[in-house]
Amino acid sequence: MSAEKRLKELGIQLAPPSPPVANYVNAVRTGNLLFLAGKGPSAVKGKLGAEFSVEQGYQHARSVGLALLAVMKAELGSLDRVSRVVKLLGMVNGTPDFTDQPKVINGCSDLFVEVFGDKGKHARSAVGMGSLPNAIPVEIECIVEVGGAAPRAKKPAKKKRR
Repeated sequence: MSAEKRLKELGIQLAPPSPPVANYVNAVRTGNLLFLAGKGPSAVKGKLGAEFSVEQGYQHARSVGLALLAVMKAELGSLDRVSRVVKLLGMVNGTPDFTDQPKVINGCSDLFVEVFGDKGKHARSAVGMGSLPNAIPVEIECIVEVGGAAPRAKKPAKKKRR
């Protein structure tokens, strides 16, 4: 099934991608790979194991997955051009004794499989960090393989002659 159709089935509308917060771009394409910069949840601060539970972290990671999907769509014109999610790097801002990073990052991984099916299954690292920028609880970056032609721009309607 088409990833775009699957989004509609799931009732998901993607917001426009957020702009970078420093001197970088949201994505860089080289060959058939698209590298997406790390994204985090907006307006959320805290650590897993202190301010947030694993379940809350899962939801934050899912929201980051939605932000990454928005970047993919903006860069490619359609999520149907993603031939494979290749790799995720999930970073979790946790207390020193927090060890459930994989359960948190599943929020993003599960979303990608929901949207892309088997093409959404990916290699992944889920690691703990002592801190993350702006005290966000989760940051995720990913690499996707791109295929297919870019969607065509709609042609303007012809004006009627009078």
